Amino acid sequence: MTVPAAPADPPAPGPANALEPPPIWFVTPDGFYALPLAGTAEGRAERAQEFVRGLYSGGDESIWEPAAEYYAAIAETMAGTGASYAGMGLFSIAEEDGALEGATTEGGHEPSLGVVQCAFTLAVVPTERHPNDPGKAAGRILEALSGDQYNDARPLDLPCGPAVSCVTLTEYQLNPEITATGEATKLLTGQIQVHIPFPTGPFTAVFTLHTASTDYWAEFCDVMTTILQTVCFEEPEIEFVDEDEHETSGAGMNAIQEAAQR
Repeated sequence: MTVPAAPADPPAPGPANALEPPPIWFVTPDGFYALPLAGTAEGRAERAQEFVRGLYSGGDESIWEPAAEYYAAIAETMAGTGASYAGMGLFSIAEEDGALEGATTEGGHEPSLGVVQCAFTLAVVPTERHPNDPGKAAGRILEALSGDQYNDARPLDLPCGPAVSCVTLTEYQLNPEITATGEATKLLTGQIQVHIPFPTGPFTAVFTLHTASTDYWAEFCDVMTTILQTVCFEEPEIEFVDEDEHETSGAGMNAIQEAAQR
């Protein structure tokens, strides 16, 4: 799916965001479902109905109606945080090699196959410094993120320009009351966040992938890499390219997987 991203709502007036962000495009692989972001409650409700019918294509009104209300509420929260795009990735686990495939059956996911999931968002934020020099802007972002000892922040060289990746792994202690076994357990979650300064205006695109399915961390790194290879700031002509054309950028993305192994 090709996704032209724009703010869900017009930016509030003020010095920091007096300009609307320029357009940005990216492609999500099969298995992603865009949450129903919209500027009004009516728009979110309408898109939520479409969303749940695609997500649960084998369901009926008894499933769709409560699910639509739930996802409309999530979309309202996402829109309030400034997200331009929010989606869920649902992937079936291939039995032979453990690879992830879009968990779809005629437009819907099939839980019986064994499904892992992630959340994926794009936020566009104003950049105060070096608005016309993405390299310098990326350097400032790297400096800021590296100040947190729990971040593994590294520079990236993407086809669309300089960027910064930041990997964070977080472990939660779950109380017995909320676990299936009735015993206390630990939950490890992983987050990949990539900051890409716009070359076309004083903004930074922040792509975030978050998952609790960390047994498939390497596969989710591959999913994120695939998406980032498609990011562009001019309307693209979709075409197939040789893998060699992305060799340098692909090597840079190894930083994401290396961070997870520390």
